[in-house]
Amino acid sequence: MAANLSFNASLNTVRESYESMKEKVQPYARVLAARAKNRPTSQSFIANLTDDFLEFHGDRRFGDDGAIIAGIARINDLPVTVIGIEKGITLQESIKRNFGAAHPEGYRKALRLMKQAEKFNRPVLCIVDTSGAYCGIGAEERGQGQAIAENLMEMMTLKTPVISLLIGEGGSGGALALAVADQVWMMENSVYSVISPEGCASILWKDSQKMQEAAEHLKLTAQDLFEMGVVERVIPESSAKEFDKVYALLKTMLYDSFQSAMQKPTDELVAKRYQRFRQMGIN
Repeated sequence: MAANLSFNASLNTVRESYESMKEKVQPYARVLAARAKNRPTSQSFIANLTDDFLEFHGDRRFGDDGAIIAGIARINDLPVTVIGIEKGITLQESIKRNFGAAHPEGYRKALRLMKQAEKFNRPVLCIVDTSGAYCGIGAEERGQGQAIAENLMEMMTLKTPVISLLIGEGGSGGALALAVADQVWMMENSVYSVISPEGCASILWKDSQKMQEAAEHLKLTAQDLFEMGVVERVIPESSAKEFDKVYALLKTMLYDSFQSAMQKPTDELVAKRYQRFRQMGIN
């Protein structure tokens, strides 16, 4: 009981902090924050939210994609499958990770791990941080569109709990391919949109410099999407020195949410996930 009270008090504190500052930050400032070089990447979240992470490689069709990190781990005593889009921290690592732009083999690797999780009744945590899927000719030749579409279809009926967490950029189908989930959560300074503000401005006004105006209209911030019912939770952030508190809070929230979801009948879980996205289409 004391632990629950402490957790609720911590959650209320960060909520109040978030409420006090959310109106002061312009949408494009959130975009810049989501892209910041010093922002924690998927590797940092995996290291701080899970224990005993064991990475798996390859899609069993073409090869391995460094932009997708996937494997099994534990959140406290709960076995989970974790799949993250990784941008890299240093320039050398970012090149290796293709700056978080996944190829089709990356999405197929992710799906392979999700189907494995379904087989062994493990919940799935997807960590999303990408400006979009890789759009080079090689990726198209290897079926980029099909790989993304297959993920959307399979995740909709995956017979195990799924939570997707957006930690930075959530760009178009490249992000959605890992975000067909029972719940979608966003970090306070993350964004989620069908197109970048610069791309939108270039199309609508033929002027990429109008990115701030485009960001306003796209409604891409965590608060906008929460108010529209697109995401279930906004996770308040803190300074880099205090980010350990954010990880601790998030780890508890994930553990409790997965434990609750695991108690639900599989058919009910899948039906609710389907209705979640159908309702968005109706709205």
